[in-house]
Amino acid sequence: MSFVIVLAALAFLMFAAYRGYSVILFAPIAALGAVLLTAPDAVAPVFSGIFMEKMVGFVKLYFPVFMLGAVFGKVIELSGFSESIVNAAIRYIGRSRANAVIVAVCALLTYGGVSLFVVVFAVYPFAAELYRQSNIPKRLMPGAIALGAFSFTMDSLPGTPQIQNIIPTTFFKTTSWAAPVLGTVGSLFIVVVGLSYLEWRRRAALARGEGYGTSLVNEPERVAATSLPHPALALLPLVVVGVANFILTRMIPQWYGDSFTVPAEILPGVHTPVTATIKTVVAIWSVEAALLLGIVVVIVTAFRRVSSRFADGSKAAVGGALLAAMNTASEYGFGGVIAALPGFIVVSDALKSIPNPLVNAAVSVSSLAGITGSASGGMSIALAAMSDLFIKGAQAAQIPLEVLHRVVSMASGGMDTLPHNGAVITLLAVTGLTHKESYREIFAVTVIKTLAVFFVIGFYYVTDLV
Repeated sequence: MSFVIVLAALAFLMFAAYRGYSVILFAPIAALGAVLLTAPDAVAPVFSGIFMEKMVGFVKLYFPVFMLGAVFGKVIELSGFSESIVNAAIRYIGRSRANAVIVAVCALLTYGGVSLFVVVFAVYPFAAELYRQSNIPKRLMPGAIALGAFSFTMDSLPGTPQIQNIIPTTFFKTTSWAAPVLGTVGSLFIVVVGLSYLEWRRRAALARGEGYGTSLVNEPERVAATSLPHPALALLPLVVVGVANFILTRMIPQWYGDSFTVPAEILPGVHTPVTATIKTVVAIWSVEAALLLGIVVVIVTAFRRVSSRFADGSKAAVGGALLAAMNTASEYGFGGVIAALPGFIVVSDALKSIPNPLVNAAVSVSSLAGITGSASGGMSIALAAMSDLFIKGAQAAQIPLEVLHRVVSMASGGMDTLPHNGAVITLLAVTGLTHKESYREIFAVTVIKTLAVFFVIGFYYVTDLV
């Protein structure tokens, strides 16, 4: 019965997300409903002592990353840098390679720190124009955008500033550059297999004589490519974010040591010293500082374009970041409550029967990401409940925690893009397409991402490379 309660809570949250209801509202309802069925008198204490503690703890750690990432994406958009990058990619790679162009542009933007949601809005007008001129069915476009923005640059490539690559750092005391060889190999697998699939679908449509399509909705206006910034200038902020993140990841521990304490006499309003354990925050501090530096670079190099619209743009970005962070934080609180219930012990014991620690972590994280429809949410639930189990298993098998970081990060981006995923819903809404028309290609990318995790695990055991 306890297992059924946990399963019902997860199913309820998945249904609510699929129907478009707010996770911020329904995650606590689902969690406390499970507590009510288990121990009615524990509802209020669990809400205050577990759900809110976990939720607030997540916001404390990660909200600055969400906020700075959203603001950076917004100024990239306002400056015209994103348009310049897209046009340059089309010019140099060629219109005949439409899928490769879209994947490359999305990958460049997301690896530079631009929010996945911002990338969808920024790339769509140019992707639509490219597909129209190449006479490729528009319905295939979401698969290419998903491959470029929702896959290898989100969680596989080492150093990516996306939140799916940052969350494991606080659990495993690693950095965003963990397991660079495995991350690169996994990324190549996703790109090669993914592009091969998309090209196969394009050729099949061409053989049938299927064109771009008619009677389409939400078609963008033709975008003029005049007066755009030079592509080299547009790339500069992205390069700055990547290089700064890489350097700061290594320099911060040298500056602060293993821990740093601010004496009470420096802060007379605080009666006890403020101490930070550097290993738990170095990845977060590095990404925050790198994004902040990137924002400054954009504002300085495109002041006239950005200044007049920065007030409204930054408000929208912060609002979007707050919503995204609170959604994930609410799922994190949900995971904390579910992990405390008897039914979850049944699930944990079942997963313990998987002898391989890497496969155990991959299956657990990917399953929960699929159930919640969120890569960061599913990973947060799994790590909040089972990170100690993963660490003990890896240490017992003498597997570096860097490998565990990369496997968990990639697994979070496996089955997360099921139909109720927020990014999928946004992508289809922006492109004016439906699940029936375009989800087949998105699901194929989902399967490829999931297979990539197990490919990386096998590669590690064969080569022992990290």
